[in-house]
Amino acid sequence: MTLLEDSVSLLRQMVRIPSLSGEEAGVAACVGAALADWGIPFENVRGNVLAVNRRFDPARPTLAMDAHLDTVPVNNGYTRDPFDPGMDPGIVYGLGSNDDGGSVVSMMAAFRHFFERDLPVNLMLILSRQEEVSGPDGTRWLFAPDGYFATEGRYPMPRWVIVGEPTGMRAATSERGLLVLDGEAQGVSGHAARDEGVNALYIALDDIAALRSHVFGKHSPVMGDVRLTVTQIEAGQAHNVIPDRCRFVVDIRPTEQYSNTEIVEELQSLCRSTLRARNLANRSSATAPGSPLLRTVEALGIPAFSSPTTSDWMRIPCDALKMGPGESSRSHRPDEFILVSEIDQAIEVYIAFIEKFYGNTLE
Repeated sequence: MTLLEDSVSLLRQMVRIPSLSGEEAGVAACVGAALADWGIPFENVRGNVLAVNRRFDPARPTLAMDAHLDTVPVNNGYTRDPFDPGMDPGIVYGLGSNDDGGSVVSMMAAFRHFFERDLPVNLMLILSRQEEVSGPDGTRWLFAPDGYFATEGRYPMPRWVIVGEPTGMRAATSERGLLVLDGEAQGVSGHAARDEGVNALYIALDDIAALRSHVFGKHSPVMGDVRLTVTQIEAGQAHNVIPDRCRFVVDIRPTEQYSNTEIVEELQSLCRSTLRARNLANRSSATAPGSPLLRTVEALGIPAFSSPTTSDWMRIPCDALKMGPGESSRSHRPDEFILVSEIDQAIEVYIAFIEKFYGNTLE
């Protein structure tokens, strides 16, 4: 069988195995069995599947390919069995087929192509878990300062990473982060008929107006401006009672020009309401200027763009970019699918990218 035929067959097997975040053991065993059948040794560490090329040399820097094994839950809009990949020769259906099974099998094929080669740069395959929930045992642990690569692992931290996500095989050379703020305005309750108290709703509305009109001073040459949207508001218990508390939610998509802490501090200075971040770890990411990853993208004429969605990239401290088969618009939607032609293209592009990348690292 060809790399493409093996990849499509493996993806159909994967779709049949439920693999919600935190429940990836079955699909990890499936991809591990495929690697074993191909004569490729691997490790299963906390449910993540890792492999390196046959002639791996710890003295050489490492390029890693990372795709995730988990899926989101099935939503109610499916019109077909989400665990039935179908037998159409040109398409694979099912939950996880597009996000992120297409990247998993395409990266495995490219890794298999290079496995026996004596390479100037090591090649590593990372099939990770818990990406959809940013769980504690996936890339968040693998790449942490006290995680697998830094302390207990057999292999050193990669220098470069290709993150596999559905991008239509365009190269995302930057990715916005995610920062969610819970705002709370405090007032004083009173009777509306007597105009008593301090209306927390009005305080919140003033703060929301200030947030909406605020312009961040630093403009990203690759991502543009920080995006801010107020998405929820809640106040009041009765029509005749001045609300003493008003809560609202702010969705922010940062750029690489700001840390999430800097954004919170800047916005808090504008508001009487208290702003609390749900999570400060979902940072923005960008491929390093002058990176061999960028040179390879340019040399191959791969279209580059800035991604509006987050991925495992935000957990990876190495120089990286995001590129994989399928389309982001199909992710987390009913009747998910990926075209066989997209997997075919991905295998070819990954192989060409890696071949060219080795030359660029030696320049």
